[in-house]
Amino acid sequence: MTAHKHPFQQLTPDFVMDAVESQGFRCDCRNLTLNSYENRVYQVGIEDSKPLIAKFYRPNRWTDRQIIEEHDLSIELAGHELPVVAPWRNPGGESLFQYHGFKFALYPQQGGHAPEFDNLDNLLILGRMLGRMHRIGAVRPFQHRPVLDCAGFGHASVALIGEQFIPSEYRESYTILTGQLLQKIEKALLDAGQVRFIRTHGDCHSGNILWRDNAPHFVDFDDSRMAPAVQDLWMMLSGDRPRKLVQLDALLEGYQEFNSFDPAELRLIEPLRTLRMLHYSAWLASRWDDPAFPIAFPWFNTMHYWGEHILELREQLAALDEPPLELL
Repeated sequence: MTAHKHPFQQLTPDFVMDAVESQGFRCDCRNLTLNSYENRVYQVGIEDSKPLIAKFYRPNRWTDRQIIEEHDLSIELAGHELPVVAPWRNPGGESLFQYHGFKFALYPQQGGHAPEFDNLDNLLILGRMLGRMHRIGAVRPFQHRPVLDCAGFGHASVALIGEQFIPSEYRESYTILTGQLLQKIEKALLDAGQVRFIRTHGDCHSGNILWRDNAPHFVDFDDSRMAPAVQDLWMMLSGDRPRKLVQLDALLEGYQEFNSFDPAELRLIEPLRTLRMLHYSAWLASRWDDPAFPIAFPWFNTMHYWGEHILELREQLAALDEPPLELL
């Protein structure tokens, strides 16, 4: 752990409550830190009302315009009665606030638990919701938020790890292997042709979906970006190929009740998975000066981690050569 003070260390309970009260609320001194690493998120008790969720953005990650675009998408989706947890807006219509150098947003509290992706009825419901979300997401593009591409998620990630983190014993293997992976990913994106990029959630794993009353509630659009629709679908698939095909069939049955799906996007599942693997390691590396990360991820940046990472990337290289999933 580095010795210098990280900006997030300013976020004491008093600081958090003062920020929330700057927007006209009265806190009741209950303050619970929630599980979040990229940003910092707190459940703050409010007098005579339900608690609020206060999200403080990591400094210098997103511009104001990028954050507001994220908020606007959530608010637009919620306006169509979709189960999306959108930020609170003040009477002036603002959803992004500043307090002593920090950008923050306030959200209503939403209970629930992670969905069971192995439950086909759940996948049918999730597919319906995503079909409706993507129908709205395709209406217009983001103007300020990024595109999910091989340059940002692939090449930049590999450069960071290769130059600063990979142990010398693994450097040659990593360089050769990632070069092969990036080449295959770029070819897959090229072969996919005119796949449409739309406004997506971007990070649709189980931790960002709260299941309650037999319905999903989508939270944390922090990684929202322009991407193929399948980016919000593939993380819900698991197991062997036959199982994934059954899961995919349930998802798309629901999805296509509300939106069309381009089967050409299925060939992007493994390339997108590979980009996520490369990006995840680079994300951990880029945040290693945040004291919370060595505590939360003690296994990262060890010889064992890098050995396992290269083995996983080798398996992924083989997966990229396998036939893509097909509609049943």
